[in-house]
Amino acid sequence: MKAAILSALLAAQAARRPVALASKLDGAEEYLLPNDAAPPALNDAAFAALKRDRSGIAEIDGAAWFFDVHNPSPRLFIVGAVHIAQALAPLAAAAGLDTVIIDPRRGFATAERFPGFAINHEWPDVALQALKPDTRSAIVTLTHDPKLDDPALIAALKSEAFYIGALGSRKTHAQRRERLAEAGFNEAALSRLHAPVGLDIGAITAPEIALSIVAEIVAHRRGGRIVQREPA
Repeated sequence: MKAAILSALLAAQAARRPVALASKLDGAEEYLLPNDAAPPALNDAAFAALKRDRSGIAEIDGAAWFFDVHNPSPRLFIVGAVHIAQALAPLAAAAGLDTVIIDPRRGFATAERFPGFAINHEWPDVALQALKPDTRSAIVTLTHDPKLDDPALIAALKSEAFYIGALGSRKTHAQRRERLAEAGFNEAALSRLHAPVGLDIGAITAPEIALSIVAEIVAHRRGGRIVQREPA
């Protein structure tokens, strides 16, 4: 790998920018993609590989290329260090999500309750502004407290997060939508919210709810089939 390409790859990784290293199998050419200077067909193949999140060989204009995918790790930001979060964090980690607990209430967000997980004690909107959710980020609010959930959801809706979920009943969510609409979000923005959060598997216990949340996040990340909840 050329020094310039290695430097660009390291910079992309530091900036959490998805890139693919395309190497012609005869060793003649190499590109870090996307790159405006590269042939359009190479960029198209790189975008496809990044979307699949899988490295592999593709034939471009009669030549074989290996596309080495360098996607940033997927992340989950959990707002609210509640008992469901204690079940959700390890399940999310097992599914490959780098998980951060966000809660300014230091009595809840402790290393003892969330061993091994990153904890952010800033107010949710401040925390998310610093964490910069991107297209590889999911955000879930669990507090039931509008003073914490609403700032988080406002920040989430302004971000590129691929999944935004909020715990609460349909009645609670209807009230939440009204508040967010008053804050300036239109129907297209509000449609990004998944609430009640998680797939409808009849979950009751904290571990079951956590499982439903992780399942829905994975479905959105991988393009799985999602059955919509029936209206109340």
